[in-house]
Amino acid sequence: MALWDVYYTVTNLDDAIRLLREHKEKARIVAGGTDLLIEMQNKVRTPSVLIDVTRVGGLDEIRMGLDGLIHIGPMVTHAQAAASPLLQEQALPLAQACWWVGAPALRNRGTIMGNLVTASPANDTITALRALRASLILRSERGDRIMPLSDFYTGVRRTVLEPDEMVVDLTFAPLNENQRGVYLKLGLRRVLAIAVTNVAIVLTFDENRNITGARIALGSVAPTIIRASEAEAALKGTPLSAGSIAEAANRAAQAARPIDDVRGSAWFRTEEVRALVQRGLEAIQMDAPRLGLPEPDAMVRLGGKAKRLPKLCGPTIAHHADGDEPIQCVVNGENVSVQGANGKTLLRMLREDLGLTGSKPGCEEGECGACTIWLDGMATLACLTPAPRAHGARITTIEGLSKDGELHPVQEAFIKEDAVQCGYCTPGFVMSAAKLLEEIPHPTQEQIKTALSGNLCRCTGYYKIIRAVEAAAMAGSKN
Repeated sequence: MALWDVYYTVTNLDDAIRLLREHKEKARIVAGGTDLLIEMQNKVRTPSVLIDVTRVGGLDEIRMGLDGLIHIGPMVTHAQAAASPLLQEQALPLAQACWWVGAPALRNRGTIMGNLVTASPANDTITALRALRASLILRSERGDRIMPLSDFYTGVRRTVLEPDEMVVDLTFAPLNENQRGVYLKLGLRRVLAIAVTNVAIVLTFDENRNITGARIALGSVAPTIIRASEAEAALKGTPLSAGSIAEAANRAAQAARPIDDVRGSAWFRTEEVRALVQRGLEAIQMDAPRLGLPEPDAMVRLGGKAKRLPKLCGPTIAHHADGDEPIQCVVNGENVSVQGANGKTLLRMLREDLGLTGSKPGCEEGECGACTIWLDGMATLACLTPAPRAHGARITTIEGLSKDGELHPVQEAFIKEDAVQCGYCTPGFVMSAAKLLEEIPHPTQEQIKTALSGNLCRCTGYYKIIRAVEAAAMAGSKN
């Protein structure tokens, strides 16, 4: 069954806005699609028209504007933002929030703007951006309107965005030398976890280190992201001390209005608000707010040598689910033209139409990594990528990793180190590991673990898998 009726690939923003006006409630903008495809599969949202903006030039920029504000375009991914020197230096809570979204392959596709529009109160970036007092620019054929992020949400997964509008810009003031910020998150595991609770804090100090302004945002404890105003007030006019930190943490916990659900009880969430606020304030007090965030040059992205997504020129392309418009792309070095896959995910196209069954359907929700492939040079989850997105793209699957009959060094190492048990997850692990070594030829063990964090082995073969990646790196250094 097709997930959508028609998939448009636009090459300019005007066409995207025009299509939104024409299709209104039936249409959704798609960039990464990591939230939207899951929502569509679960019938949370059921758009029949998808408008892909990934090939529009200039939408993937992070820049300091002439207005003194940081601007983030609608195609900026979590991976791009987490590794941005500008954001790490002047918007640390946002860089931290993006780093804790999913795992590398998911961060390569998922966008900040998509995270904001999904409007889940558990989303990471919304909390950070509330503390940074961000605003959005919403565009339609009727014009632009500026919307403070605090006014954008009306409830769980509900916003003021009109059916014919698209979010085209995100802006906020950079943190100055008198300000410090931090983002913290509690999940049920280290990665690929929706927040049980998250917290973002921004403090402003005077020359005597007294707090002159405080912003504390709480996520996953109310229908929308909220501010802990009484906790903020308790901090003003005082330096950070054990007493002021404890008082602010207690007041923040009182501001929470959580519910019981499968990820945690209301009581647990309330206690975690207290703990996270205290931990965040203590980190700022000790002038150590990075909390393990890697420096940009050390950050694992699984992007290899890819810098920017290739753009397309010409008119808008339409792929109808019941149409015969071909998806033309390069797969494992060969030009292919596929018909009949216009309403599928890329994973299904690879397996069902091209017979490339190495990429595996595991969870099909972006949580197991068994379907990891390279799309335009970046590790990507094929289960969360619409097949028409592959039009004009270059794809590498596990079948294309070996060259001229010779196995890739990672494949050889997996065999020598006996890093395979049932084998179902192995293609995804190999694709992630090979991309890591292309990006960082001599990774640390922590970098290896980060690169493989989005790949799950249900046979618990992690020790040998990590050893195999280390062996492949050593073999590469000898060549």
